[in-house]
Amino acid sequence: MASLRDIKTRITSTKKTSQITKAMQMVSASKFSRAEANAKSFVPYMEKIQEVVANIAVGSSDASHPMLTSRPIKKTAYIVITSDRGLAGAYNSNVIRGAYQAMQKRHKSTDEFTVIAIGRVGRDFFVKRGISVSLEIAGLSDQPSFAEIKDIANATVNMFADGTYDELYMWYNHFVSAIQHDVTEKKLLPLTDLAANKKQTSYEFEPSQEDILEVLLPQYAESLIYGALLDGKASEHSARMTAMKNATDNAKELIDSLTLSYNRARQAAITQEITEIVGGAAALE
Repeated sequence: MASLRDIKTRITSTKKTSQITKAMQMVSASKFSRAEANAKSFVPYMEKIQEVVANIAVGSSDASHPMLTSRPIKKTAYIVITSDRGLAGAYNSNVIRGAYQAMQKRHKSTDEFTVIAIGRVGRDFFVKRGISVSLEIAGLSDQPSFAEIKDIANATVNMFADGTYDELYMWYNHFVSAIQHDVTEKKLLPLTDLAANKKQTSYEFEPSQEDILEVLLPQYAESLIYGALLDGKASEHSARMTAMKNATDNAKELIDSLTLSYNRARQAAITQEITEIVGGAAALE
């Protein structure tokens, strides 16, 4: 059995740990509230721009754009959105596992695909495995603005346009609620699923539809990336909040268990001392 001093030391260190995890839980809860609001407020914009783009692209057979056309697949790119640090439960591991398994299933060689990493955890994972990371960004704020990712989003779209890769998938955690965020794969480019938008609205175009698509489609693709990032941030903060709450609860349970062991050990020590005193007194009689 551990000594009283060892048990007391463990109780003290566990209490300090629980104070840290409790503080991290409260910080994550504060960040989560703002991240959730950001993710939800972006949804109406995404729905409207998708409606407009779908109507222009599908509503007329005269309108065309390379981003709407499938081509032979020579190379695939994957955007993988993770966080810059851990302590968020399975948030990072789930999305990395899903993306990595999809890559292994679809490709026979690492030469057939590349990764665009948003987040340090994902970047480190793929670099360690010798997988090409063509673009990366880390150190994003907890409430990222579009300006922070505009360059990488623009470069990603341009790489598709110039033929660096022929299709683009995006892997991220889709925020559903504070206790649910689903690992999601979305085919970002080419934009071949716009016809799924059934809502049709009549528009008058000035200038031509082709000119509008030339400007609007890259912006739409970039907004999809930003929307997924906002989704990911809300999921990250909720996952970290939950993980820190679980850690705090586990620490409290451990403290209660250690305290019980300490009291039992202390009681046994006192009982032994009393027994020795009584035994010594009896021997003197």
